Amino acid sequence: MDPILLAVYILVFPGFVFLLGYAFLFEFLDRKIYARMQNRVGPPLVQPFADFVKMLGKEVIDPKGVDRRAFDVAPILALAAVMTAFLYVPVVASSPLAFQGDLVVVLYLMTIPTIVLFLLGWLSRNVYATIGGVRAVTQMFIYEVPFYLAMLAPALMAGAAGGWSVSGIVAWQQHNLWFAVYQPIGLVVAIIGLQAKLERTPFDIPEAETEIVAGPTTELTGRRLALMKLTTDVSLVVGSALVAALFLGGPLLPWTFSPNWLGWTVGFVVFLAKTLAVLLVLSSIKAATGRIRIDQLNDIGWKYLASAAVLQVFLALLMNYYLVGANA
Repeated sequence: MDPILLAVYILVFPGFVFLLGYAFLFEFLDRKIYARMQNRVGPPLVQPFADFVKMLGKEVIDPKGVDRRAFDVAPILALAAVMTAFLYVPVVASSPLAFQGDLVVVLYLMTIPTIVLFLLGWLSRNVYATIGGVRAVTQMFIYEVPFYLAMLAPALMAGAAGGWSVSGIVAWQQHNLWFAVYQPIGLVVAIIGLQAKLERTPFDIPEAETEIVAGPTTELTGRRLALMKLTTDVSLVVGSALVAALFLGGPLLPWTFSPNWLGWTVGFVVFLAKTLAVLLVLSSIKAATGRIRIDQLNDIGWKYLASAAVLQVFLALLMNYYLVGANA
């Protein structure tokens, strides 16, 4: 790929500039859907961006005895990780940065914000933040196993054709059925796991404002808080896009468009439609449920989600042997 076009892809579209704008739109739609389901009006369109700008202008306060450099770097690290992960998710066509195994890299990068939250809570010397940080990492050990199994099951079924690449798995679905048809159990586990990864209701245990103020972010102010909130919005986009890519075919349809402006335009519209559909499901779960306790999450995660994820992997291996192998 031409270096200039590659730079545009990474920095502008469908890279960082588009991602930030889409993240603000996602937050608006999430808050709007949540409000309408509760018979409220909800925020105006520019409210998420206005909140971000306002927080950027607020004073940065350093808690006594904390490592100021660590507090400055941690939010930037979390945001950079999820923004990098987005570059490997197809938006209009296969990512030019794709390589075999990039799915594993994307899942790893999406884990970094949770680790950052734990470190921020642990280093803040605030009891509420420390409890929130411990809850965040405890919750991570519960949902990560079923979430990873569900997200890797499409790669197992796609086999060598997919190459454990997000773009490869999307291309495989263009000539077959969506993995949502082959692996409905995996899709359900992936959505629930994504809800837990994003710490959204009913899995907002680390941030339980009625119990521990704001959890790991209690001592964050100014630009630090702004960047962590932005990281959450970006993670929502990346997670929705990844689910849409692995289970709903990403930006591709079951038929092929020539690689020109028409194909890219249709692919982009399809990408928007599928990611918004995932957001609608996540927002509906948020509006319809209440926060659960960490012990309840432990039961749900290990008894039900993990068992369902293992079952889906087993079924994926069977289908790969009998269906995909038979057609090879």
